[in-house]
Amino acid sequence: MDTLGKLEEITDLRTVWPNEATDFTPWLAATENISLLADAVDLEIAVEETESNVGDFHVDIFATDAITGRRIIIENQLEDTNHDHLGKLITYAAGKSAEIIIWIVKHAREEHRAAVEWLNNNTDERIGFFLCEIKLYRIGDSAPAVKFDVIEKPNDWTKEMRKTEITEKQQKRYNYWHAFLEYALQQKSFKDNFKSPTPSANTEIYFAMGTAACRMTVSQVRRRNEIEVYLRIFDNVKFQELFNNKDAIESETGLTFDWRELPDKKASRIVISRQVSFDDETARAAQFDWLIDVMLKLKKTFGRYL
Repeated sequence: MDTLGKLEEITDLRTVWPNEATDFTPWLAATENISLLADAVDLEIAVEETESNVGDFHVDIFATDAITGRRIIIENQLEDTNHDHLGKLITYAAGKSAEIIIWIVKHAREEHRAAVEWLNNNTDERIGFFLCEIKLYRIGDSAPAVKFDVIEKPNDWTKEMRKTEITEKQQKRYNYWHAFLEYALQQKSFKDNFKSPTPSANTEIYFAMGTAACRMTVSQVRRRNEIEVYLRIFDNVKFQELFNNKDAIESETGLTFDWRELPDKKASRIVISRQVSFDDETARAAQFDWLIDVMLKLKKTFGRYL
């Protein structure tokens, strides 16, 4: 038998993520990494924003549970728990009307572990607090591996909430996204260009564009019987650059977009939509083919300008 390697813990997290805000939070918000946390807490986490405004402050990650639509806040701390971050956690939860609160730390002190346990035992049954320690390991010279250890969580809360809270409307949205992603992942071109998100009960699912300045969103607008694909552009200067190339972009894609500059919002949008019948399952293949075609054209063409 070959000699086995020795598993070693990397105790200084900042050797991998020197800065909490600029290194760790963007890393965690990436689809493949947030899924590691989601597996640990048994939720389906869909990231909405990083450094999301809460009055004069910012919560590290604002997200939703893709199954129930519940609001999630995630506060990161690459050090031992302290009173300051516990206070921030409560402030951000109130400001975002969050029902799921996740505190990620290097080490949970006993007094803060007890505080989170107390919060779970003495708040509304819809509210859940998770306290997670993040660990890094390597074998020899291997790349570091991440593990989330859940230190405190609500008792039997997650699965019960899922069973009781999903509505008929949410179930229809979830079924549509499940069918779309199952169909899309059979297409090599789609798999080569997109990392598939988890099916969601929300109206929207998200896809990365390779830059923090832009995110692709696919949306069910059932009140108008439309499916939409749009780019959210978080940088107004970048939106103007794209708009200046509007004719070339639309000529190359063969598509006409609704260019929505929204200077008073956090992001402008570049939108294209199609009328559909959500209840006609025989028409879904055509709807899905249209979505895939548009998504690939946006990824290819806008990718060059971004």
